[in-house]
Amino acid sequence: MNHKHTNLLIRETSPYLLQHAHNPVQWRPWGQEALDAAQKEDKPIIVSIGYAACHWCHVMERESFENEETAKLMNENFINIKIDREERPDIDHIYMDAVQAMTGSGGWPLNVFLMPDGKPFYGGTYFPPVRAHGKSSWTEILNAVKDAYDKRKTELESQAENLTEHLKNSNLFGSVSNNQETLFSKKSIEELTHNLLKNADKELGGFGSAPKFPQTFSIQFLLRNYYYSGNQESLRQALLSLDKMICGGIYDHLGGGFARYSTDEKWLAPHFEKMLYDNALIINVLSEAYQLTKIEAYKTTIEQTMEFIQRELMDTDGGFFSALDADSEGVEGKFYTWSKSEIEDVLKADAAFFCSFFDVSEEGNWEHTNILWIKSPIKVFAQANGVEEEFLKNVIQEGKAKLFESRRERIRPVLDDKKLLGWNALMNIACSKAYAATGNLKYKELAERNMDFLETAFTDSSGGLWLHSFKNGIAKYPAFLDDYAYLINAYIHLQEITANEQYLLKARQLTELVNEHFIDSETGLFFYTHKNQNDVIVRKKEVYDGAIPSGNAIMAINIRYLSVIFDLEAWQKQSISMVSNLGNAIKKFPTSFGNWTCLLQELVYGISEIIITGNDIQSSLFAILNEYFPGKIMQGSTHFLEGFPLLYGKDFYSETLIYICRNSTCETPVKTIDEIKSLLK
Repeated sequence: MNHKHTNLLIRETSPYLLQHAHNPVQWRPWGQEALDAAQKEDKPIIVSIGYAACHWCHVMERESFENEETAKLMNENFINIKIDREERPDIDHIYMDAVQAMTGSGGWPLNVFLMPDGKPFYGGTYFPPVRAHGKSSWTEILNAVKDAYDKRKTELESQAENLTEHLKNSNLFGSVSNNQETLFSKKSIEELTHNLLKNADKELGGFGSAPKFPQTFSIQFLLRNYYYSGNQESLRQALLSLDKMICGGIYDHLGGGFARYSTDEKWLAPHFEKMLYDNALIINVLSEAYQLTKIEAYKTTIEQTMEFIQRELMDTDGGFFSALDADSEGVEGKFYTWSKSEIEDVLKADAAFFCSFFDVSEEGNWEHTNILWIKSPIKVFAQANGVEEEFLKNVIQEGKAKLFESRRERIRPVLDDKKLLGWNALMNIACSKAYAATGNLKYKELAERNMDFLETAFTDSSGGLWLHSFKNGIAKYPAFLDDYAYLINAYIHLQEITANEQYLLKARQLTELVNEHFIDSETGLFFYTHKNQNDVIVRKKEVYDGAIPSGNAIMAINIRYLSVIFDLEAWQKQSISMVSNLGNAIKKFPTSFGNWTCLLQELVYGISEIIITGNDIQSSLFAILNEYFPGKIMQGSTHFLEGFPLLYGKDFYSETLIYICRNSTCETPVKTIDEIKSLLK
């Protein structure tokens, strides 16, 4: 195919960057070449950041970046850099913070103006092609910035310096420890729980108002809080949130899998992009919910979501792709929505019940079309409509299968087929947790196969470091803190389901690497980037649990776990110190510190060490995995292993024995799951 325009992005592997490779804008990738050009030509830099599945990124591309006149204005007056925020989250974090500091909000596409030295002085998110709703057009912004740069450059330099200094100062959290005696107490957990539930939507599930994100870490905390304290309100809110998401339009009732978030309070209308990490994190919390409650709907949703992942986001090499676009044929959600007549054409006589159950109407329930969602449970709906529940189940199941087959004929959303180390590691954890909850051996095999792929594709033989992104056989960009944190956690979970001690040794080795290359010695927290990476203006520390877990939070969890496995007192103190440094913020703003809340909870209630020994440990291993025992550390072995203190003094030569220990003090070994339950109460 002949293209009128081709820019330097054509050399890249990122699907997002390649989407812009034929814009008339002379885009460049981030790198020294682009920064040097800005210095040489004395031009400000436009950094435009987005990702392949981003709806509004596509809109701005069509409206502005494909416009010849707009492109001419950009090319003549700016050095234009495109960044895939998933390939370079380190750069995205810095400039997102800058825009939020300037405007009070952020999002994607993120469009930031920099001085030639890379320091930001102005920015925003989506800009329309013409002035609308009081918002300046993109061309107005371009002209205003050009004019300011030409006439008030010194003023912009001062503004950029002040903003960069602000970014550095906002990175100083964690330098003051909190009172540990007050923090590590049940009263502290009660205060935290109160603050979390105060923000909960007790009618529609979730937390806060629209837009609503899954916030799986907070749900996980509430499930565990019920286990530890018996707090019924915690359990109700956790299960309500999961139930509403499963019934909502955020869940794909035909093909499985969850969209990124809901644009409304009811979970009806999602932002239709499907991200690997969201689905991994939801599988994690559904696995815990199923272990705790044995509610069949949670198991079914785990299975359907795992099927979706394997069908649409998994490569033949065992790696997982990143995302599916929100749009198809240039329309958001077109692949997933239905008119009533389309459903009637496919389902014929069964359409009436199906449409009524899924709230499908002639006028539509969203933007003149229909999103399938469940307003009433099957049992309630069947009673209200005077039909047998079993009959209704069959109508729904058969209808979903037929519509799924019909949907296969549609033009599919674009696949972002790059593979990211951290997101793959999150999915690896999800496979381990799904196996633990359901016993499906396929998930265990999937976790092992995926780890083999990660160890082959993402390792850098030149120095023991790992890489962040993989596509077309090429791995690039040094791995970030999140990548290492999630990978270590994946090794820990893999060891629990396989009893393969090599995974623990690899987890320890990587933790030592992170401590060497990412630590901030002043605060004990970790920087997001490796100490030798020098193409960012600020080394940030990310502590908030947002759409993905904070690398610092997961490292604190990892270090705590491994400190027990290897009896490393210094690591135990390190983990406690990391929590302590953020303690008051964790209690006051629990929805922003979900993983930290779970670790604080664990430190308050204590850890149970479960050691399984004997000739045949697999059946006992799964029996324990299948139950809900948060705050546990597990190790199984058929023989004594030097260097693993939890195995010292244990009997390996008789039938399978299960030891329950706390603080290196063990109960008399037991043999059955019921005996374990009684000891862990």
